[in-house]
Amino acid sequence: MVQALVRRTCLGNIPVYQSETLLRHGVRHAFFTRHGGVSAPPFDTLNLGWSVGDEREAVAENVRRAYRALELDRGYAVRVKMVHGTRVVAVNERHANQRLPATDGLVTATRHLTLAMTFADCQPIVLYDPDHHAVALGHAGWRGTLAGMALSLVRALEESCGSRPEGLIAVLGPAIGGCCYEVGEEVVRAARTWPDGSAWLRANGHGRFHLDLTAANTALLRRAGVRHIESISLCTACRTDEFFSYRAEKPVTGRLGVLVALE
Repeated sequence: MVQALVRRTCLGNIPVYQSETLLRHGVRHAFFTRHGGVSAPPFDTLNLGWSVGDEREAVAENVRRAYRALELDRGYAVRVKMVHGTRVVAVNERHANQRLPATDGLVTATRHLTLAMTFADCQPIVLYDPDHHAVALGHAGWRGTLAGMALSLVRALEESCGSRPEGLIAVLGPAIGGCCYEVGEEVVRAARTWPDGSAWLRANGHGRFHLDLTAANTALLRRAGVRHIESISLCTACRTDEFFSYRAEKPVTGRLGVLVALE
């Protein structure tokens, strides 16, 4: 797993994390932080989630700033209603300006079409196929991760674009880390259904376990045949100075945005 190629930078006054590899291949993208917007506490400041209780005027301005930072057209984007599943939809220009129901993954080879999702502890997964200039974006909390969202994204690129897993570039965005993500017995059992799932769990010394989403998604991508995997590897719960975290800030906090589009 490569960490050094994912760097924090600024697009104007908005701090973001970007993969140098994806930028070199013409993938316009950003993992946004919580900074650079106009929302008041507890949504301070770049909340991109519409359904968390923030003022709609503030969210609209934050969204405008995020798209403007990447020079993307908000009207030529696809959003989703996430359900913590593994459904992945291949989208094109016909899906522009739509919000797809019950969807946690998107794949496209349509240039300039933006894939958009929001997060607050769950892991963003970006996959890029340089051979076919196609990209995928997925949302993986514990349910999606342990149900195989990473595998579903790889499979969707194979089926829709003819991608080869060994040729893909994966970038894992910020998520709650194994340091902070205490989980219950249901999650422990689900992790252990995978051959190496026990390695994704850490005993905390109090009879409970923590789940490492990045370790799990990295292992699943490797299992699918992906060789190039980059990671931001910052814990959203540890770094509420930088990111929103539902677990650390519940019951009310904002949502981080991820935007991806092919040049």
